Amino acid sequence: MKFRFTIGRRIGTGFGALIILTLGAFLATNLTLKIGREKTNQVTAVYTPSVASLSELHLMVIDAKMLITNWVYIQSPGDDPDKVEMRHLLKTDYPALKSKIKQYETKWTNDGTKKTVDSLFVQIDSIFYIDNMIMQQINSFASYDDASVKFLITPLVDGDGPVTLKTKSIITKLEDVIAQEKDDASQVTSQMLDSFSRLDLIVRFLSITLLLGGIVIAFFTVRSIVKPITQLRDMLLSMARGVLPTLITNETGDEIGEMSAAMNKMVGGLKRTTEFANEVGKGNFTSIYEPLSDEDTLGQALLKMRTELYENEQVLEQKVVERTEEVVRQKQEIEVKSRELEILYKHVTDSIRYAKRIQESILPPESLIHKLLPDSFVFFKPKDIVSGDFYWVSEKGDKVLFSVIDCTGHGVPGAFMSLVGYNLIKEITDAKNELQPAKILDGLSEGVRNTLHQFDNKSSAKDGMDIAFCVLDRKKMELQFSGAMNSLYLIRNKNIQEIKADKLFIGYSYSEEQKTYTNHTVKLQKGDCIYISSDGFADQFGGPKGKKYMVNNFRQLLLDIHQKSLDTQKEILEARFDDWKGSLDQVDDICVMGVRI
Repeated sequence: MKFRFTIGRRIGTGFGALIILTLGAFLATNLTLKIGREKTNQVTAVYTPSVASLSELHLMVIDAKMLITNWVYIQSPGDDPDKVEMRHLLKTDYPALKSKIKQYETKWTNDGTKKTVDSLFVQIDSIFYIDNMIMQQINSFASYDDASVKFLITPLVDGDGPVTLKTKSIITKLEDVIAQEKDDASQVTSQMLDSFSRLDLIVRFLSITLLLGGIVIAFFTVRSIVKPITQLRDMLLSMARGVLPTLITNETGDEIGEMSAAMNKMVGGLKRTTEFANEVGKGNFTSIYEPLSDEDTLGQALLKMRTELYENEQVLEQKVVERTEEVVRQKQEIEVKSRELEILYKHVTDSIRYAKRIQESILPPESLIHKLLPDSFVFFKPKDIVSGDFYWVSEKGDKVLFSVIDCTGHGVPGAFMSLVGYNLIKEITDAKNELQPAKILDGLSEGVRNTLHQFDNKSSAKDGMDIAFCVLDRKKMELQFSGAMNSLYLIRNKNIQEIKADKLFIGYSYSEEQKTYTNHTVKLQKGDCIYISSDGFADQFGGPKGKKYMVNNFRQLLLDIHQKSLDTQKEILEARFDDWKGSLDQVDDICVMGVRI
């Protein structure tokens, strides 16, 4: 049998030489790499994370001192970011970091450093114990004003206090420990670099040897293998672009020659396949095509495709006709439904707008408000066309009755409730001639329960209203007030006072013995400003973070503007509300009434 120097033998010879050279390089460098790896692991697994964790502890001690000082001297709510951060530091961050450092400590070789760090943790624990005590003592706004708390706590964090002195001592010792760890890491790193320098010399020598051997092997491989393979590659790339290449004329006697012959045969078959596909694409389903063999799956698939395309063409033509008729029918139905929806929407909108006219008719006109309350304003802004909020102004003898009512819901449901509330208040004040606010609210609550059949707290209906009701006697300079959920704000001499409402909703059943409302009497002075409102302004979402405006901000706004004219106050409230709401939707009806005595 004639010996053939096949491609496999050629490649085997070349790679055999490379393997021998590579094995020598591996054995020569393995010992040096082992030493370098040990030093690298010592730096990366022990010294570097130890220094990082100790540095983190250094910063944590400084942050804790700053945060506890802010806690003592800066009055803030419990959810202040600094307070949240301080709690998280003591409860989570510090225990986790301490556990991490303890793990690294087991791998340290310097016993003096271990003892120092253990001593530091004892000191840090004592400082954080004091911090916890301070946080428990100062836990509310009232505690900031408690003189006994200040007397006990402030010396702890002053310049000569134990927190400050211990913190300074810990920071100094931590800096010494970090410096020592960095020095140890530097020594190990220096040893590691020395071992890698030796490795570098070995690698340089072996690289030159491998380079010269590779050049010889590459020259041999290019001449016998790469050049003919490149020709086959160019043919395949040409076919990948959809271009059939020219045939290979030089067919050698090895495996590459066999592949070249097979490639020539495949190119010829693809040319015939392309011609057949073009004919089928033109709709010529009678064109002739012969597969390369019985095992030619592509050729058999093309013949099957031709038959199925012909059948599908017939089916699709029929479906197109049917689908076109269906689309036309559906389009006509959609147009009819669209017109019906437009008519229905117009009817509903017209009904709601008419309901708005009815609701506006029950609101007191501006002329009556300015007659009875000359120095006053009403900021009324419904969420929808109609509103669940409304306001009431009336005169009984020498007394002026005024109120802001917030019914359950808004829009159409709220508007229905507002009519119920209006009629009941009118009946109580006119027909029954009741002028005491608390009794008016008692009667209103009973009337809502009877109207809506809410006789116990198990009733499925939970509808009612919030209200702030005032009776002003100008001769006596006296104001009577009663509220359900909505308080009254009185501003006198630049101080704001809240007269709180009862936490009882109008119309709700709370117990077997029905609770009654509280009547408040306030002696007035010239220049006093009185404000009542629904909760819509304070509950509006907006601002840079999309949060509620909140009652405290609303109170502060009233205090800031109360010295301005009542018309100007109304303009400021409107502008502030629009600015806070921004692009967000209004969440509830708004009603704010202000009166200056």
